[in-house]
Amino acid sequence: MRRPRFSLVARLRALLGADASGVRQTLVAQSFNSSTSFVAGTVLVSITETLRQYPGLLILVPAAIGLRGNIFGAFGNRISTTIHAGTFRLSARRDTVLGQNIFASMVLTVGASLLLALAAKGLAVATGAEHSIATLDLTTVSIVGGVLGSIVVLGLTLGVTAGAVRYGWDLDNVSAPLVGVLGDVLTLPALFLATYLLGLALTPVLNAVLVLIAVAVLALGWRSRLPELRRVVRESMPILVVAGCVSAGAGLAFERSFNVFEKFGSLLVLAPAHLSTGGALGGVLAGRLATKMFLGTSAPDATPDREARRDIWLLFLLALPIYVFNGVGAQLVAMAFGYDSPGWLDMVAVSLVAGMAGLVLVVMVAYYTTVAAVRTNLDPDNYGIPAVSSFVDFAGAITLIVTISAFSIR
Repeated sequence: MRRPRFSLVARLRALLGADASGVRQTLVAQSFNSSTSFVAGTVLVSITETLRQYPGLLILVPAAIGLRGNIFGAFGNRISTTIHAGTFRLSARRDTVLGQNIFASMVLTVGASLLLALAAKGLAVATGAEHSIATLDLTTVSIVGGVLGSIVVLGLTLGVTAGAVRYGWDLDNVSAPLVGVLGDVLTLPALFLATYLLGLALTPVLNAVLVLIAVAVLALGWRSRLPELRRVVRESMPILVVAGCVSAGAGLAFERSFNVFEKFGSLLVLAPAHLSTGGALGGVLAGRLATKMFLGTSAPDATPDREARRDIWLLFLLALPIYVFNGVGAQLVAMAFGYDSPGWLDMVAVSLVAGMAGLVLVVMVAYYTTVAAVRTNLDPDNYGIPAVSSFVDFAGAITLIVTISAFSIR
């Protein structure tokens, strides 16, 4: 009897066994990512009145959430690359790699928050959103909310980095999912708290002062004498702005379909987990590819080589249980809080179909963005995560809305 040329089960075992530690780290981080994203979804349901009060604010939400992941996910990837290369040392002095990356992350937070607020307002005006939130009010919410969220995210990212150095974790496997979690959970409450500054007697003065501070901070970072700080700011800011505009497109899609999400709270609970999972999985792939191409174990070719294909298939294998988990988890949260839902089957099907469809596109963006960065001698850690995260926000929003419509959920 002729033996089959290959065994699918054997190949799956080989695929998982080749990087069992990385698989466990990613699954744990992704499970934590999804679970805490349900908290963000619950917060989103609870602030629907605020979103109704300030039309156009929802357009900013995915961009603001994505900004945290883009900045600190890339931060983790840059540090991971130096750890793998053996050049990292755990010191926050201003002239060290870690110290310059810390300063760069805060410069990018303030500067990009200002520019994303302007982009969100421009989208609102261009699409005819009536009575949308005033431009300077939106910049205040974006900057203050961004700084509040980023302070905590920075502290926890440094904690994860210290843990990676001490316990031998691979930051490529855990940084993107955990930073995604922090961005989801902290950004929404931070933006909500920032809205309390609106309507006060000193708000106009505060608006002007914050804009001037943001411009000054960005200029100082752009012209800094510290080479790593200057390089990170100059390389990251353009892609962060482009990524933010794409993510704002996701917010616009949600704003236009707000009625169905407001009707079925379970879908609004699912939305942050859906976007965060795609971004985190894509971030894991981008981080692994960037490190391997930097070390020369994978080639930046037009078609993925064997090493890259292994990472891609592994990503799809990991995604299946995670998207099922998202659908089940969102349904359980909705039942616990009494939100309306289209039902168990629809929730799991929507999560799985929309997630896997979006992931195909995310893999393409992660791979070719990393390849383009390597071929043009740019740091792929500065480009891979933002490109993937912003694209998955937009693609994830569209695939989620299209899938909901395809299942006739109205």
